Amino acid sequence: MRAKRRSIAVFLIMCFVFGGIFFEPEAVLAAKISSAAKAREKAMKKVPNAVVTEVDSDYEKGVLVYDVELVKGNKKFDIKYRASNGKMLEYGWETQYVEPFWQNESISMSRCKQMARKKVKKAQIVSCLKKRDDGITVYKVKLTTGKKRFTLVYHAGTGELLEYEWELKTTVSTKPGSSESHKGYIGVSKAKEIALALVPGGVVVKAEFDMDDGVPVYEVDLIKGNYEYEFEIHAKTGKVLKQDVDWND
Repeated sequence: MRAKRRSIAVFLIMCFVFGGIFFEPEAVLAAKISSAAKAREKAMKKVPNAVVTEVDSDYEKGVLVYDVELVKGNKKFDIKYRASNGKMLEYGWETQYVEPFWQNESISMSRCKQMARKKVKKAQIVSCLKKRDDGITVYKVKLTTGKKRFTLVYHAGTGELLEYEWELKTTVSTKPGSSESHKGYIGVSKAKEIALALVPGGVVVKAEFDMDDGVPVYEVDLIKGNYEYEFEIHAKTGKVLKQDVDWND
Protein backbone atom coordinates (compact mmCIF):
# COMPACT_ATOMS: atom_id res chain seq x y z
CA MET A 1 0.00 0.00 0.00
CA ARG A 2 2.82 2.38 0.95
CA ALA A 3 4.60 1.58 -2.30
CA LYS A 4 1.43 2.38 -4.21
CA ARG A 5 1.06 5.72 -2.40
CA ARG A 6 4.69 6.59 -3.19
CA SER A 7 4.06 5.76 -6.83
CA ILE A 8 1.02 8.05 -6.90
CA ALA A 9 3.01 10.83 -5.21
CA VAL A 10 5.85 10.48 -7.71
CA PHE A 11 3.34 10.52 -10.54
CA LEU A 12 1.75 13.74 -9.26
CA ILE A 13 5.15 15.42 -8.86
CA MET A 14 6.11 14.43 -12.39
CA CYS A 15 2.84 15.92 -13.64
CA PHE A 16 3.61 19.25 -11.98
CA VAL A 17 7.21 19.26 -13.22
CA PHE A 18 6.42 18.37 -16.80
CA GLY A 19 3.27 20.46 -16.70
CA GLY A 20 5.37 23.50 -15.81
CA ILE A 21 7.69 22.75 -18.68
CA PHE A 22 4.83 22.61 -21.13
CA PHE A 23 2.79 25.48 -19.72
CA GLU A 24 5.56 28.05 -19.94
CA PRO A 25 6.15 27.69 -23.69
CA GLU A 26 2.38 27.86 -24.23
CA ALA A 27 2.35 31.24 -22.45
CA VAL A 28 5.21 32.43 -24.61
CA LEU A 29 3.50 31.17 -27.74
CA ALA A 30 0.31 32.99 -26.73
CA ALA A 31 2.21 36.29 -26.46
CA LYS A 32 4.20 35.74 -29.64
CA ILE A 33 3.29 37.91 -32.63
CA SER A 34 3.36 35.67 -35.69
CA SER A 35 1.73 37.97 -38.23
CA ALA A 36 0.86 41.55 -39.07
CA ALA A 37 -2.75 40.76 -38.18
CA LYS A 38 -1.74 39.80 -34.63
CA ALA A 39 0.36 42.96 -34.29
CA ARG A 40 -2.62 44.97 -35.46
CA GLU A 41 -4.90 43.25 -32.94
CA LYS A 42 -2.47 43.89 -30.06
CA ALA A 43 -2.11 47.57 -30.96
CA MET A 44 -5.88 47.99 -31.15
CA LYS A 45 -6.14 46.75 -27.57
CA LYS A 46 -3.59 49.35 -26.51
CA VAL A 47 -5.42 52.16 -28.36
CA PRO A 48 -9.12 51.20 -28.49
CA ASN A 49 -11.28 52.63 -31.27
CA ALA A 50 -8.23 53.77 -33.25
CA VAL A 51 -7.77 53.21 -36.98
CA VAL A 52 -4.69 51.24 -38.02
CA THR A 53 -3.02 52.98 -40.96
CA GLU A 54 0.10 50.85 -41.38
CA VAL A 55 1.78 47.69 -40.08
CA ASP A 56 5.42 46.98 -40.97
CA SER A 57 7.83 44.23 -39.97
CA ASP A 58 11.59 44.61 -39.84
CA TYR A 59 14.71 43.16 -38.25
CA GLU A 60 16.53 45.23 -35.63
CA LYS A 61 19.72 43.80 -34.15
CA GLY A 62 18.70 40.51 -35.71
CA VAL A 63 15.33 40.55 -33.93
CA LEU A 64 12.02 40.60 -35.78
CA VAL A 65 9.82 43.55 -34.76
CA TYR A 66 6.45 44.92 -35.83
CA ASP A 67 5.75 48.65 -36.16
CA VAL A 68 2.10 49.67 -36.00
CA GLU A 69 0.78 53.14 -36.83
CA LEU A 70 -2.69 54.19 -35.71
CA VAL A 71 -4.82 57.32 -35.78
CA LYS A 72 -7.38 58.29 -33.17
CA GLY A 73 -8.94 61.74 -33.20
CA ASN A 74 -6.21 64.32 -33.63
CA LYS A 75 -3.42 61.96 -32.59
CA LYS A 76 -1.16 59.59 -34.49
CA PHE A 77 0.24 56.64 -32.51
CA ASP A 78 3.36 54.55 -33.16
CA ILE A 79 3.91 51.27 -31.34
CA LYS A 80 6.74 48.77 -31.77
CA TYR A 81 6.56 45.14 -30.60
CA ARG A 82 9.13 42.35 -30.41
CA ALA A 83 7.70 39.46 -32.41
CA SER A 84 9.16 36.62 -30.31
CA ASN A 85 7.35 37.51 -27.09
CA GLY A 86 5.00 40.40 -27.92
CA LYS A 87 6.89 42.82 -25.68
CA MET A 88 6.32 46.52 -26.37
CA LEU A 89 9.63 48.18 -27.22
CA GLU A 90 8.43 51.68 -28.13
CA TYR A 91 5.25 53.67 -27.68
CA GLY A 92 4.39 57.21 -28.65
CA TRP A 93 1.86 59.63 -30.01
CA GLU A 94 1.84 63.11 -31.53
CA THR A 95 -0.83 65.70 -32.17
CA GLN A 96 -1.42 65.91 -35.89
CA TYR A 97 -2.67 69.49 -36.10
CA VAL A 98 -1.69 72.39 -33.86
CA GLU A 99 -2.91 75.98 -34.22
CA PRO A 100 0.17 77.75 -35.71
CA PHE A 101 -0.84 81.33 -34.97
CA TRP A 102 -0.28 81.39 -31.20
CA GLN A 103 2.29 84.12 -30.57
CA ASN A 104 2.66 84.39 -26.79
CA GLU A 105 5.08 82.14 -24.95
CA SER A 106 3.47 81.96 -21.53
CA ILE A 107 5.18 78.75 -20.33
CA SER A 108 8.71 79.10 -18.93
CA MET A 109 11.34 76.39 -19.24
CA SER A 110 11.27 75.72 -15.49
CA ARG A 111 7.48 75.30 -15.62
CA CYS A 112 7.84 72.94 -18.55
CA LYS A 113 10.32 70.81 -16.59
CA GLN A 114 7.88 70.63 -13.68
CA MET A 115 5.15 69.37 -16.00
CA ALA A 116 7.50 66.78 -17.51
CA ARG A 117 8.51 65.46 -14.07
CA LYS A 118 4.85 65.18 -13.14
CA LYS A 119 4.08 63.31 -16.35
CA VAL A 120 6.97 60.84 -15.95
CA LYS A 121 7.32 60.00 -12.28
CA LYS A 122 10.81 59.45 -10.81
CA ALA A 123 12.49 60.36 -14.09
CA GLN A 124 15.66 62.38 -14.53
CA ILE A 125 15.62 65.24 -17.03
CA VAL A 126 18.50 64.87 -19.48
CA SER A 127 17.81 67.95 -21.58
CA CYS A 128 15.21 70.63 -22.25
CA LEU A 129 15.50 72.44 -25.57
CA LYS A 130 13.42 75.38 -26.73
CA LYS A 131 12.94 75.43 -30.49
CA ARG A 132 10.68 76.33 -33.40
CA ASP A 133 8.84 73.49 -35.07
CA ASP A 134 6.49 74.15 -38.00
CA GLY A 135 6.07 77.77 -36.94
CA ILE A 136 5.35 76.90 -33.30
CA THR A 137 7.65 77.47 -30.34
CA VAL A 138 7.93 74.27 -28.32
CA TYR A 139 9.95 72.73 -25.52
CA LYS A 140 11.50 69.35 -26.26
CA VAL A 141 12.22 67.52 -23.00
CA LYS A 142 14.23 64.30 -22.78
CA LEU A 143 14.04 62.20 -19.64
CA THR A 144 15.34 58.85 -18.51
CA THR A 145 14.39 56.21 -15.97
CA GLY A 146 16.00 52.88 -15.18
CA LYS A 147 14.68 51.11 -18.26
CA LYS A 148 13.19 53.76 -20.55
CA ARG A 149 14.03 56.96 -22.41
CA PHE A 150 11.26 59.52 -22.83
CA THR A 151 10.77 62.46 -25.19
CA LEU A 152 8.02 64.99 -24.45
CA VAL A 153 7.18 68.04 -26.55
CA TYR A 154 5.18 70.90 -25.01
CA HIS A 155 3.59 73.93 -26.67
CA ALA A 156 5.44 76.97 -25.27
CA GLY A 157 2.33 79.11 -25.46
CA THR A 158 -0.38 76.86 -24.06
CA GLY A 159 1.61 74.24 -22.17
CA GLU A 160 -0.21 71.50 -24.08
CA LEU A 161 1.62 68.20 -24.45
CA LEU A 162 1.97 67.77 -28.22
CA GLU A 163 4.14 64.66 -28.37
CA TYR A 164 4.87 61.80 -26.00
CA GLU A 165 7.05 58.79 -26.62
CA TRP A 166 9.22 56.28 -24.82
CA GLU A 167 11.58 53.52 -25.85
CA LEU A 168 13.28 50.76 -23.91
CA LYS A 169 16.98 51.30 -23.37
CA THR A 170 19.29 48.86 -25.10
CA THR A 171 22.56 47.81 -23.53
CA VAL A 172 25.60 46.41 -25.26
CA SER A 173 28.26 44.45 -23.42
CA THR A 174 31.85 45.43 -24.16
CA LYS A 175 33.48 42.76 -22.00
CA PRO A 176 36.07 40.47 -23.61
CA GLY A 177 34.35 37.65 -25.42
CA SER A 178 31.13 39.57 -25.92
CA SER A 179 29.49 39.73 -29.34
CA GLU A 180 30.64 43.34 -29.70
CA SER A 181 34.31 42.85 -28.80
CA HIS A 182 35.11 39.71 -30.79
CA LYS A 183 33.64 41.26 -33.95
CA GLY A 184 36.20 44.03 -33.76
CA TYR A 185 33.79 46.87 -32.93
CA ILE A 186 35.34 50.07 -31.64
CA GLY A 187 33.12 50.09 -28.55
CA VAL A 188 30.68 52.57 -27.10
CA SER A 189 33.38 54.54 -25.25
CA LYS A 190 35.32 55.16 -28.47
CA ALA A 191 32.12 56.18 -30.27
CA LYS A 192 31.49 58.75 -27.54
CA GLU A 193 35.03 60.10 -27.94
CA ILE A 194 34.54 60.51 -31.69
CA ALA A 195 31.28 62.42 -31.20
CA LEU A 196 32.69 64.60 -28.40
CA ALA A 197 35.70 65.48 -30.55
CA LEU A 198 33.24 66.98 -33.04
CA VAL A 199 31.26 68.76 -30.30
CA PRO A 200 33.77 69.78 -27.58
CA GLY A 201 32.06 70.43 -24.28
CA GLY A 202 28.94 68.53 -25.26
CA VAL A 203 27.06 66.18 -22.94
CA VAL A 204 26.26 62.68 -24.17
CA VAL A 205 22.60 61.82 -23.55
CA LYS A 206 22.46 58.61 -25.56
CA ALA A 207 25.02 56.12 -26.86
CA GLU A 208 24.00 52.69 -28.07
CA PHE A 209 24.73 50.02 -30.64
CA ASP A 210 22.31 49.31 -33.49
CA MET A 211 22.07 47.70 -36.91
CA ASP A 212 21.06 50.07 -39.71
CA ASP A 213 20.14 48.08 -42.84
CA GLY A 214 22.71 45.46 -41.89
CA VAL A 215 25.42 47.99 -41.02
CA PRO A 216 26.67 47.94 -37.39
CA VAL A 217 26.57 51.47 -35.98
CA TYR A 218 26.67 53.45 -32.76
CA GLU A 219 24.01 56.10 -32.32
CA VAL A 220 25.33 58.95 -30.18
CA ASP A 221 23.25 61.99 -29.15
CA LEU A 222 24.73 65.06 -27.46
CA ILE A 223 23.47 68.33 -26.03
CA LYS A 224 25.44 71.58 -25.96
CA GLY A 225 23.72 74.83 -25.07
CA ASN A 226 20.60 75.13 -27.19
CA TYR A 227 21.89 72.63 -29.73
CA GLU A 228 21.13 68.94 -30.00
CA TYR A 229 23.45 66.74 -32.05
CA GLU A 230 22.85 63.24 -33.42
CA PHE A 231 25.61 61.05 -34.84
CA GLU A 232 25.65 57.63 -36.46
CA ILE A 233 29.13 56.12 -36.32
CA HIS A 234 30.29 52.94 -38.06
CA ALA A 235 30.90 50.37 -35.32
CA LYS A 236 34.03 48.92 -36.96
CA THR A 237 35.73 51.82 -38.73
CA GLY A 238 34.66 54.73 -36.52
CA LYS A 239 33.60 56.70 -39.59
CA VAL A 240 30.77 59.20 -39.03
CA LEU A 241 28.02 58.04 -41.39
CA LYS A 242 25.31 60.53 -40.43
CA GLN A 243 25.30 63.81 -38.57
CA ASP A 244 22.40 66.03 -37.64
CA VAL A 245 21.97 69.16 -35.51
CA ASP A 246 18.82 70.71 -34.12
CA TRP A 247 18.52 74.19 -32.66
CA ASN A 248 16.14 77.02 -31.82
CA ASP A 249 15.39 78.69 -35.18
